[in-house]
Amino acid sequence: MGLNPDLHITADTVYDDTWLRNETHRLLDFGISSAQPGRGFNWLDDHGNARHDMPVYTWLTCRMTHVYSIGALFGHPHARDAAGLGVDALRTALHDDEHGGWFASVSDNQESPEVKDAYDQAFVLLAASSAVVADIPGARELLDDAISVFDAHWWDESAELVVDRVSRDWTTTDSYRGANANMHTVEALLAVGDVTGDRIHHDRALAITRRLVHGFTRNNAWLMPEHFDENWTPQLEYNKELPEDAFRPYGVTIGHLLEWSRLCLHVHAALGDGAPDWLVTDAEALFDVAVESGWRADQLPGFVYTMDWQREPVVATRLHWVIAEAISAAAALNAVTKDAKYARWYNTFWEHAETHFIDRVHGSWHHERTPEGGPASTVWSGKPDLYHALQATLIPRAPLAPSLATALSRERKT
Repeated sequence: MGLNPDLHITADTVYDDTWLRNETHRLLDFGISSAQPGRGFNWLDDHGNARHDMPVYTWLTCRMTHVYSIGALFGHPHARDAAGLGVDALRTALHDDEHGGWFASVSDNQESPEVKDAYDQAFVLLAASSAVVADIPGARELLDDAISVFDAHWWDESAELVVDRVSRDWTTTDSYRGANANMHTVEALLAVGDVTGDRIHHDRALAITRRLVHGFTRNNAWLMPEHFDENWTPQLEYNKELPEDAFRPYGVTIGHLLEWSRLCLHVHAALGDGAPDWLVTDAEALFDVAVESGWRADQLPGFVYTMDWQREPVVATRLHWVIAEAISAAAALNAVTKDAKYARWYNTFWEHAETHFIDRVHGSWHHERTPEGGPASTVWSGKPDLYHALQATLIPRAPLAPSLATALSRERKT
């Protein structure tokens, strides 16, 4: 089974429906052994071996549960079992039975962190919603729990955004606020809205997008502020001394401009006739700035990871998730605007991914490369998960709404 391509990518591209379908299955083949009964999904090294010396992370287990729920809808061998292991871990080992919510990670060698993160919460919502669509046992209970926790502890109605970090017992909220967790919350809320039929989730996704993209980013020459204080005042110098942070890097994160570009279009599609037009024009602006500023910013192939507020590269390493999001954004914009420039970028980005990131020897994608195209592990080590790469093989073939799992389920029933 596969999705019906209807995104008007040029007919002469080699990255067509058949190529994408083969890449989807190749990725699913790579990660299937990472599920550990009773624990969740392990971090994978460059050869696909589980890193048992590392904690089991909630965000990683969620992303892989989402991926293998989609794999189950494709009928991929063993995907249903893997998704089931993920749902079970999120209801047991990774769940905080004392206070509710989810630990950031669990480990045999150390205690779980005494804080909880909205980033993890967003992916619990996404994993649970996809698993419900795939009819994974326990998924509905997991989703109900995740929605309840989100409403009680993460959604800030006055700001129409989510807070970022809270103490394990929910008594103390960190002063930091971040765009990254809110971005993934948008994706999750769109999926939850599709599964539950409750419009409030889509409305919240729009509210987040309006504040962060149509507000802060549009007013900052389309250079998204990622870090804020508790009053939602941008902190543009945050982490300047730690620019290579995997989750809170300094400056402008190029991949997030591309990811937000795509998400604007998903929100627009989800809202239908009532969607504001600025969602499309903002998506175009974000993409244009990302490409103009981040692509070959140092005269070498690919996107730099981050740049400063003068659009100069800060961290020039190349990350797989950035090119994956570029592919997805170009495909989505091509579908909406029918502008041939996005089809050309789509082909260019896939060619770059094939040349520099897709690992035909050991499987999956290299997660990080040097600007010259060699191996690197400054920001990410190994090949921990499939989330960004797999979605890059699906979004060009899928409608922009509903979300991926729901779209797959509906296509399977037709």
